[in-house]
Amino acid sequence: MAVAAQSRERAVVEGVPKRLLIGGRWVDATGGKTLPVEDPATRETIAEVADATPDDAVAALSAAHEQQAAWREHPPRERGEILRRAYESMVERADDLALLMTLEMGKSIAESKAEVTYAAEFFRWFAEQAVRIDGRYQVAPTGQGRLLVMKQPVGPSYMITPWNFPAAMATRKIGPAVAAGCTMVLKPASLTPLSALAVAQILEEAGLPGGVLNVITSSSSGDVSKPIISDSRLRKLSFTGSTEVGRKLMEQASEQILKVSMELGGNAPFLVFEDADLDAAIDGAMIAKMRNIGEACTAANRFYVAAPIAQEFAERLADRMRALKVGRGTEDGIDVGPLVNDDQLSKVEELVQDALGKGAKPLVGAERMDLGGYFYAPTVLSDIPDGARLLKEEIFGPVAPVKGFADEQQAIRWANDTEFGLVAYLYTRDLGRAMRVMEQLEYGMVGLNQGMVSNPAAPFGGIKHSGVGREGGYEGIEEYLETKYCAVSY
Repeated sequence: MAVAAQSRERAVVEGVPKRLLIGGRWVDATGGKTLPVEDPATRETIAEVADATPDDAVAALSAAHEQQAAWREHPPRERGEILRRAYESMVERADDLALLMTLEMGKSIAESKAEVTYAAEFFRWFAEQAVRIDGRYQVAPTGQGRLLVMKQPVGPSYMITPWNFPAAMATRKIGPAVAAGCTMVLKPASLTPLSALAVAQILEEAGLPGGVLNVITSSSSGDVSKPIISDSRLRKLSFTGSTEVGRKLMEQASEQILKVSMELGGNAPFLVFEDADLDAAIDGAMIAKMRNIGEACTAANRFYVAAPIAQEFAERLADRMRALKVGRGTEDGIDVGPLVNDDQLSKVEELVQDALGKGAKPLVGAERMDLGGYFYAPTVLSDIPDGARLLKEEIFGPVAPVKGFADEQQAIRWANDTEFGLVAYLYTRDLGRAMRVMEQLEYGMVGLNQGMVSNPAAPFGGIKHSGVGREGGYEGIEEYLETKYCAVSY
């Protein structure tokens, strides 16, 4: 690596706070412990950040609670202006934020820049929503008195974000909370804390009062989360991550009857009908599968293609996957970076080997790559047997299993044959079929003839075991508001 590149990488990492943000102050963890942050492309430690204790977690919640009364009265216009300034700062610093993200998470610089843009857009969107929190005033049906309905901030909120979109998953929660007038404690993933710390630094510079946003980084999410969730001062829990962990958090949240939003696991089907524009379907498949190295809850997990075109689709998809350049995301021309750690790499390998052992055929990839980090080759499998685990389990890697279906009803049945219900993709040029299938798909989101559904202006979320609540769109701010009804007598 060139000396200049190494120097810039060090400078970007060094420019980010490594301590806890509590009550407007950057402080060391109690006891001074730290946790390492690894570059998954090299397996080298690039930083050490504070490793919070349960006492630090309680201190962060105390700071949020102390600031809540003042923050809820803060002018909505100014709350929006803080978000607007943070948005502009993220756009200005996009190159550095993208490099930081690539270093801690692995995705290519191009993908990291796209995430920074996406993450910043949540601040811009909710900056505009801060002044649009309204209620209603109406005459009672009897004509006697009036009905007054108002929206108020729910209060101190605890937010747990995942490692795969370390900036966007933070801004998608922080944006509506700031706009609504809620204080926060943010717990980013231990694998990728730097991007969240950088976002917190930007908000601080944008004028967010101390104590409104508190950030705790920790090697044990359970240890720091338990005292926060069990505290009666907390009023809201927002989590993005696995269904297994989400289920446990919801159980804990039930003790305090917290307002909860959960964006959990996915198992997205990608349906391609015989009348589809195959070129467009291949393009969409590459986006839906390979965005973020396949490490996305929205990633296409199962490709169900009409039997007459299934083999052609699989072979063309394999050609596109074969052309991808794999390597360290900071290098020029890299399309696919490493998986985030060895656990994730082993899980992908295990699922592929299970499918191969049951009769699936590899068209490309299906192996680890010896490039120094946690690399797995972009993979396409055909002839997928019904019992293959990757039809039921979330792959979270660059693996596309393709299976042919006989008719529309079989495609819908296979697509819905999962406990998950986050997103589904559908390619057809038949308008009637498009409407029929979209209505029957048991998913919170559907991409029709496009491979990406994520949009800050749209409600993001799933049904069934994929979660509860929505983030983004007009609906996103409602997760941080309570409804109060006042009966008024004249």
